[in-house]
Amino acid sequence: MENSRRQFIKQAALAGAGVMVSKVGWSAQSYNRIIGANDRVRVGAVGFSDRHRSTHMPCFMNHYKELNFDFVAVSDIWNKRRETGAAMWKEKMGHDVAACRNNEEMYDKKLVDAVFVGTADFQHALHAMEAVKAGCDVYCEKPFAETMEDNRNALKAIKATDRIVQIGSQRRSGSNYQAANEFIRSGKFGPITMVELTWNVNQPGRWRRPKEVPLLKEEDTDWKRFLMNRPHDTFDPRKYLEFRLFWPYSSGLPGQWMSHQIDTVHWFTGLQHPRSVVANGGIYAWKDGRKNWDTISAVFDYGPMADPANGFQVTFSSRMHNGDDNPAEIYYSNGGELNLNTNKVSPTGGLTKNFAAAMGMQPNLLPELSLSNTEKVVSSANTGGDVLTSNHVRNWMECIRSRKQPHAPVEAGYSHSIATIMTNAAVHTGQKVTFDERTQEVMAGGKAFKY
Repeated sequence: MENSRRQFIKQAALAGAGVMVSKVGWSAQSYNRIIGANDRVRVGAVGFSDRHRSTHMPCFMNHYKELNFDFVAVSDIWNKRRETGAAMWKEKMGHDVAACRNNEEMYDKKLVDAVFVGTADFQHALHAMEAVKAGCDVYCEKPFAETMEDNRNALKAIKATDRIVQIGSQRRSGSNYQAANEFIRSGKFGPITMVELTWNVNQPGRWRRPKEVPLLKEEDTDWKRFLMNRPHDTFDPRKYLEFRLFWPYSSGLPGQWMSHQIDTVHWFTGLQHPRSVVANGGIYAWKDGRKNWDTISAVFDYGPMADPANGFQVTFSSRMHNGDDNPAEIYYSNGGELNLNTNKVSPTGGLTKNFAAAMGMQPNLLPELSLSNTEKVVSSANTGGDVLTSNHVRNWMECIRSRKQPHAPVEAGYSHSIATIMTNAAVHTGQKVTFDERTQEVMAGGKAFKY
């Protein structure tokens, strides 16, 4: 079931993006040409970000000895982070770690076999593309892409190679989420009628870097390289370091948080994107110069494109004030609910026997079941080596060895990016947003959404 689902998603995503699909057969010779089964895998960092330091680093350290990996290089265009990163990894690994001024330097010197990409949101797909073209496997943070042009180009580039790319949607490596996926796909849950996604925090400093912003000087970095394919802009250390607050460098709440939760909808159902999205919200609490909303409510219609009479609604609401730091994902059918906070399936809210009898229907109430509850979602800014992410990094490392597809392949990133870009388009245009499967474009007001 899982293999066939992945193949379906792969074929559909590639066909929509205009990519020729072919099967890759792994012979012993081709496997050894990539990486010897007993060779040490050399890993580098594309961007020594807070996410890399606080999460990639401890997760890698959990597994590198057992799986015979090594960390050898840090690429960062800001000299301060580059030097700090190389020094921290040298202390961890017990040997010198190369400090590269940019990715070309790291790749041209053939220093690495695999990389962690943990740069600004809008750069992820672009940096993943660079890495696979350099022959590297990639652990790429989410959101995968913030524009459909980047999304399509990166998917096509990655699928033209045999590289292992793991998208940082770590819920896919949680046993409770895997159990939920199996239960829903078994048919025992019944048709999904509604999904409620919420992510509320009260962290005034979230995505702010007030201590670092004064330290960043234009002469100490490469602003042009930072912008990549975004429109020309004057140097701004806040946009560089606090990029999550500013479009077009990040969509903020949709790309950062919703991308995690909407990915479970795609995973559990096999659907690749919403049929439509509307959104409302604003900057209600933090009047600090940010441009991305601190509060959002988005409503999605999901279901088969060819069958508009069938489907279900998804809501995503998030606020960066008055929150309990406890992201929630609750799936509803007419027989009850599957709650990924309590990790329980229950008949809560299901059609009761009395009402069903009055209508001449079968109640079909869900049983009381517990899902595995070993990998709780961590909502803090710096998750550390949390179990979900540690599992996910290990899965990537194991797949580099086996050449099997990881839990969150590039198709998963392509799909969650469609949903986040649709949401961002609804935010910026105020329109009901749809998706054109023929052109693979997000449509708002009859036009393809760009910026």
